Amino acid sequence: MAGNLTRDEARERSRLLEVRSYQVELDLTEGEERFESITTVHFSSRRPGADTFIDLHGAHVRKVVLNGDELDVSAYDAEKGRFPLPGLAEHNELRIDADASYMRTGEGLHRFVDPVDQQIYLHSQFETADAHRMYACFDQPDLKATFELTVLAPGAWEVVSNAAPDSVEELDEHHGRHGTLQAAKRWHFPPTPVMSTYITALIAGPYAVVRDEHDGIPLGVYVRRSLAQHLDADNIFEVTRQGFDFYHRVFGLRYPFGKYDQLFVPEFNAGAMENAGAVTFLEDYVFRSRVTDAVVERRAETILHEMAHMWFGDLVTMRWWDDLWLNESFATYMSVLCQAEATRWGQGAWTTFANVEKAWAYRQDQLPSTHPIAADIPDMQAVEVNFDGITYAKGASVLKQLVAYVGLDNFLAGVRDYFNEHAWGNTTLQDLLSALERTSGRDLSAWSKEWLETSGVNTLRPSFTVDAEGRFQSFDVLQEATAEHPTLRSHRIAIGLYSLENGVLTRTRRVELDVVGARTAVPELVGEVQPDLVLVNDDDLTYAKVRLDERSLRTLVDGGIAAFTESLPRALSWSAAWDMTRDAEMATRDYVKLVVANIDAVRDMTVLQTVLRQARLAVQQYADPAWRTAGLSTLAAALRRLATGAEPGSDHQLAYVNAFAAVATSPEDLAFLKGVLDGEAVPEGLTVDADLRWTLTHALVSGGVLGAAEIDAELARDATATGERSAAMSRAAIPTPEAKAETWDRILGGTLSGAVLRATIGGFMDPHHVDLLEPYADRYFDEVGRVWSEWTSDTAQSFAVGCYPALLIRPETVAATQDRISATQPPHALRRLLLEGADGVSRALRAQARDASA
Repeated sequence: MAGNLTRDEARERSRLLEVRSYQVELDLTEGEERFESITTVHFSSRRPGADTFIDLHGAHVRKVVLNGDELDVSAYDAEKGRFPLPGLAEHNELRIDADASYMRTGEGLHRFVDPVDQQIYLHSQFETADAHRMYACFDQPDLKATFELTVLAPGAWEVVSNAAPDSVEELDEHHGRHGTLQAAKRWHFPPTPVMSTYITALIAGPYAVVRDEHDGIPLGVYVRRSLAQHLDADNIFEVTRQGFDFYHRVFGLRYPFGKYDQLFVPEFNAGAMENAGAVTFLEDYVFRSRVTDAVVERRAETILHEMAHMWFGDLVTMRWWDDLWLNESFATYMSVLCQAEATRWGQGAWTTFANVEKAWAYRQDQLPSTHPIAADIPDMQAVEVNFDGITYAKGASVLKQLVAYVGLDNFLAGVRDYFNEHAWGNTTLQDLLSALERTSGRDLSAWSKEWLETSGVNTLRPSFTVDAEGRFQSFDVLQEATAEHPTLRSHRIAIGLYSLENGVLTRTRRVELDVVGARTAVPELVGEVQPDLVLVNDDDLTYAKVRLDERSLRTLVDGGIAAFTESLPRALSWSAAWDMTRDAEMATRDYVKLVVANIDAVRDMTVLQTVLRQARLAVQQYADPAWRTAGLSTLAAALRRLATGAEPGSDHQLAYVNAFAAVATSPEDLAFLKGVLDGEAVPEGLTVDADLRWTLTHALVSGGVLGAAEIDAELARDATATGERSAAMSRAAIPTPEAKAETWDRILGGTLSGAVLRATIGGFMDPHHVDLLEPYADRYFDEVGRVWSEWTSDTAQSFAVGCYPALLIRPETVAATQDRISATQPPHALRRLLLEGADGVSRALRAQARDASA
């Protein structure tokens, strides 16, 4: 990665330096590989005469001048991305003249050529520490400064940064170092407010833009010209307006960065990035084909998540990456609260949160690499692998519990005080807790220790006895923890009793209480008639896995889960069943039976698509191998029936077709898909657009029906960036040893862009052809260390996670992982990813054994 700055180095540099300003001059007219980057930094040293270093990665350094003295450029450590600065004065001016490198991995300044019209597009991605791929800087979050940017760019380009430009000078003829370019423009952006390097931004190219204004804030939405026809700017602006109104009201502080641009950029390597005033998004959020409302809801959550960062993260910033969770958890919690309170999704946003975010958190929290929410981050490699379900989803779940503990009004009052006290500065967790303690009157030290400083997820079970009349004689909630993470926490929960009445599963009693320790009695329920279903953690008040008693589980499997009238208890029941399957307490075939019998009753699209994805995973990895073919056939038959019988043109129809394509393997099912692709047997109302065509093509390639020629023909039909990625994924799924070998060589060749690399790996790891992956387990372990040391952080993680032999579910895979770790002692970040892969295999083995016993 671009230098592995340690926390100790950052602390030392922060104690030494105060950075005031950057002036950055970029020339983007000089070629395809590099661009001119000239940086002038003004900073002070608290210890005159001391030495330090500045970060700059992948550059050709031409000249360095410190306080009027030219330094020897041979001192540049290109491998570490550092230039030493000896003998600092009290006040320093540093100027570095260099050529920096364009990237294709999504890190630094990424360069993309649109295959549709050959236009060039650039965008920056600097989190966590890649700003120094574009300009020289002290690249750590607590050395804030102002940034003044001057950019020379081709005349037809738009150039966007954190501030609005204050001048755009047209140059009829620009004489560059490598030739002459006609019609260039020089863009000047005035100094920004003080901010961290990782939220500075540059986006440039012939982007199409739609502009608006709300509450005095200029708004812009940008997209590639070839995608402009698909941009639904009205919906994006609507959510944006709702977000600003909500955050202005609850934060009590106006948006602090002037204009607000949202840019959908090609080959982005994340969902979105909170650059101050210039938020970048994954281009998949521009819907060129029909999507379900669940995808639109997810885009809205992402928009609101990034907007929350303008206050929490950009205005007030963590001192070091130990508190990354504060940034991400806060933004996640606030975005869902905003969706629930201010958008058309209403309280259903919390159903999505329970079913998506919490499932992610529970999965992450059971891995051997689990860590406290307030994590220990010794260096940049550690934080790079910490953008995980604990940092985002568990943290947000715990904040939701904290809000219940201190009260929403007190929580928001504390947040307002926090913003006012620390605006433009850097903070730690204690700064936020202190503000919340003042406004709530509660001591949060015990809460913090219990929830933020420990790892693992608790499990809550109902335990009861019933008399001859079917009434509870006793009722307790049992709390469990693992031996590795034994903390038993305090939980505020609700227990719901549900009974089937006239075909409807209705809540007949609700009790709210605090669960503390291993056993908590619930005397309020003694004497109640045992209902058809007992739901511990009803209303999803706490963060914990829940278990269903035998009668409750049977109620769900026999159709009761379809009888709920409310979406949240249904989603919690689905989650409980899935957790029990993953933990080998419920047979995979019973989970599949539950899905097949009841999925048609799920109206919430996010829950529907999540459950269908989980059912596919269950059959492919958690089923007894002897039952897997039968399970796949059962699931495919149900989905085909649902796809052909769904309301024409509905979201459900599209979701069923997509899910069916992922499990279709029989000649009859593949023939049906071929008929849909060819237009001969399209279900009424189904639009077979570009993205669905690729879904069908990929399934037919994996099934051996189509091959390279048909992929090429489909790419000619859809000669776009999305088409190129889809074609790469489909080629990687061709089920022959020769195709797998060619794909493996492409993956390791180092020439694929980050986006195409991820697509290629996705096609290569085809769960329908595990036998073809057999030769690559040993090859993976032979290569992963080299890849980790030579590739960029993002691409190395893509390989380490994506190519791990997770589908070779056998004890030998786990043993090979452990042997490799012992033999090579990999860096801690890579070791973590390898252990996570092995844990997934071990979990699948336990689930398969449970399913076989059924």
